[in-house]
Amino acid sequence: MSGLGPERLSLNTATLREQWTLAQCIEGCARHGIGGISPWRDKLHEMGTRTAARAIRDAGLQVSGLCRGGWFTESGAIDQGVVDDNRRAVDEAAAIGAECLVMVVGGLARGSKDLPRAWDLVEEGLARTLEHARGAGVKIAIEPLHPMYAADRACVNTTAHALDICDRLGGGIGVALDVYHVWWDPDLAAQIARAGSARIMAFHVCDWLVPTRDLLTDRGMMGDGVIDIPRLRGLVEAQGFDGLAEVEIFSDRDWWRRDPDEVLATIVDRGRTAC
Repeated sequence: MSGLGPERLSLNTATLREQWTLAQCIEGCARHGIGGISPWRDKLHEMGTRTAARAIRDAGLQVSGLCRGGWFTESGAIDQGVVDDNRRAVDEAAAIGAECLVMVVGGLARGSKDLPRAWDLVEEGLARTLEHARGAGVKIAIEPLHPMYAADRACVNTTAHALDICDRLGGGIGVALDVYHVWWDPDLAAQIARAGSARIMAFHVCDWLVPTRDLLTDRGMMGDGVIDIPRLRGLVEAQGFDGLAEVEIFSDRDWWRRDPDEVLATIVDRGRTAC
């Protein structure tokens, strides 16, 4: 299948987190012809939500998502602080016109080995957030993370598990599929078909390097690793997903050390040749 032009790409600001502010990312995307942006909340707060929303709109960018809400499990209960922070995240997503609020749900509670309890907390937290999100017109997207993160970042590790939660919670919630986290799953094609266009809310791209030197911060640029990104893109597009492909690369040994314009130029090139 043919690659993606820059207008079909979105920059997740984690890709340039060490080099640029959100304002610089917005300007850089517009200059390189990249069609969208997905801010992380710390960068959004630095700039100010209203100022950022205006700058994004003035640059003509789409907002493929806001990263991130979630983190429901750490204390072993859903406390009011977590609820309030996720409601603020929903309001921020609405303010910038984000396609969805991406949820990294949290792992085991501190000192706990009780994985089923963590799953229950996640579902409770998502249900309470969803009440507010529906009123605000914001879609909630569960991001299943690779199983290596089950203990400390996200105890929802397969697309099937995420969709089971969506089935129980109803409308307004779906999945954000990051190829880095889901490419290995032998059931992925069937689960993407199960999700359908209504529940595939985001599609994130990068690559899995071999060897991987750090499981969190050694992601590869598209085309530098072993993930068949065009195949996975074909699967989501076959279900009707027509959103932007969001480039999210954590890379403290490589891409976070490079000139940001070089990074964006490479993203544009790899969109055409490796996506």
